[in-house]
Amino acid sequence: MIAAILGGESSLFHDLVRPYERTVYVMALSFMRNGADAEDVAQEAFLQAFRKLDTFRGEAKFGTWLISITLNEARGRIRRSKILKTESIDDSQDGDYTVSPALLRDWKEIPSECLERKEMQHLLETAIGDLPLIYREIFILRDVEEMSVAEAAEMLAISVASVKVRLHRARMMLQSSLAPKLKQMKSKRRRFP
Repeated sequence: MIAAILGGESSLFHDLVRPYERTVYVMALSFMRNGADAEDVAQEAFLQAFRKLDTFRGEAKFGTWLISITLNEARGRIRRSKILKTESIDDSQDGDYTVSPALLRDWKEIPSECLERKEMQHLLETAIGDLPLIYREIFILRDVEEMSVAEAAEMLAISVASVKVRLHRARMMLQSSLAPKLKQMKSKRRRFP
């Protein structure tokens, strides 16, 4: 397919990148922590991949190459901005939690459980977002995108041992960050049945 695209059939490029759209966006979002910025990074990564397709040597999987372009673009934007924006816990993300008919299919769902699940999701997203960048990227690649240790190592250009160490540290940081908050949620649940 790459040879055909390089031969002039540029319309095939969308078919080539379609399986990677979600992964590219999730990686961009893990760095940018903002949907609009993540979309910009993802779009720029796809454009760069198209422009530089002739430099793809096939030594790695195409998806690995595309994700490395995404990582470089996200890192570059962060470096250029000189500030890593953080979200305040006080900032409401109500716009992200709209109710859709798909969520209402199970009419037996208890509203308090739904609210608790959303709180849990928000806690987890915040905790992942608060991880230092080198730990956040490895956590996203391994535990969210479910890449193998070897794939993650190749993508980040680090050793397999470094992947394992960083992933362990990321998980430990998440555990120490989330444990007190989860304990607090559990005690609140006991007080307000």
